This record gives sequence, C-alpha cells and structure tokens, in this order.
Amino acid sequence: MAEKALTPIEQKQVLFYEDELTAVRADDGRVYASLRHMCDALGLNARGQSQRIDRHTVLSRGKGACILHTPGGEQTAVVLRADLVPLWLAGVRTSMVKEEVREKLERFQQEAAAVLWEAFQEGRLATDPTFADLLERDSEAVEAYKMIAAMLKLARNQVLLESRLDAHQYQIADHEQRLEEIEQQLFPGDPVTQSQAMQVS
Repeated sequence: MAEKALTPIEQKQVLFYEDELTAVRADDGRVYASLRHMCDALGLNARGQSQRIDRHTVLSRGKGACILHTPGGEQTAVVLRADLVPLWLAGVRTSMVKEEVREKLERFQQEAAAVLWEAFQEGRLATDPTFADLLERDSEAVEAYKMIAAMLKLARNQVLLESRLDAHQYQIADHEQRLEEIEQQLFPGDPVTQSQAMQVS
C-alpha cells in the first residue's frame, strides 16, 4: 500500500527516556513520528509493523511518507501520526518483544504520543524522568494521580466516540430526509396501492 506523501515543515529529535525518536510536523499541521525509529527502540520489525498498519482501517489513514534529514543525508521514511501511536502499540503483543523491553513498551503506549506532540507545542524535547520516577512510588497521591489520568483518558475517548456517533446519526437522518423528498417527488400525494399498481401494470 502506497503511503500518502507528506511535506515536513519542521523536524525534531525527541529524547524519550534513553531513546531518540525523529518527529516532524507535516504540511497538514499534524505531528508524525518515524516508524523505523520507534520499532528500533522496541526491537520490532519495521517492515512487518508497516504491513500491520496497512491492514488496519484507522491506522492506515495516519500513515505517510516524507523526507527526513539524517546524518547520512536525506532519506524517505515511513511515519505514523503521533496521536495514533498508542492505538498502534496496543496491538503489539508483549510476546513479540523481549522481556526486558516490555516495560519500555508500556511507557511508549502511555507517554510517547504526548511527548511527541508536546515537542512541537511547548518545545519540550524530553521526558521528565524525575516525575516518572516519582510515579513509581507507592503512595496515595500517586494512586490518585494515576486514577485521575486514567479517567481523563477515558473521558477524552468517550467525547471523541460521542462526536463520531453524533456525526454518523446526523448523516443517517440527512439520508432519510433526502429519501423522503425523493419519494414525494416520485409519488406525490397518497402512495400507490397494490390494486392501483396492478391496474397500471
């Protein structure tokens, strides 16, 4: 499947814990991350993951190709929209990665999308390991923070889902109205009875 061509407006190297990821803001205003760099960091096969993304209806829409500036010169790279990174990684089975990489996979699932996006919003180019370390503590405050963060994520997903459902229901209502208008034009007045239809035939 051919990736849609994107033109990078801005490129940044984003430090995510011990890994460096390449991210770009494209001409469509969205932030994308190099698929190969993320796969390398997680020990995944980039080609296999690219094919898996192609088979996914939502993920495939967020996949593209652009020219990246690298130490070896300009190279064409497959990129994935940053907001779709958690969805992509949710489909990665833990059995596909080495045991020592599983914790990193969870960090990518939880934080990578936000870090990539913030790099272009606030100039943030790295995670805050101090705060991440604090979240490893066993305290009521940490539990409360994690619970609130999870609730915010669920609420955000619910808002997005409701928005899509509202749009879908509006389309259905619009189609039904159009069908009624067409029926009125084709069959003005009372509908044709079976007896009348037989006579016409």
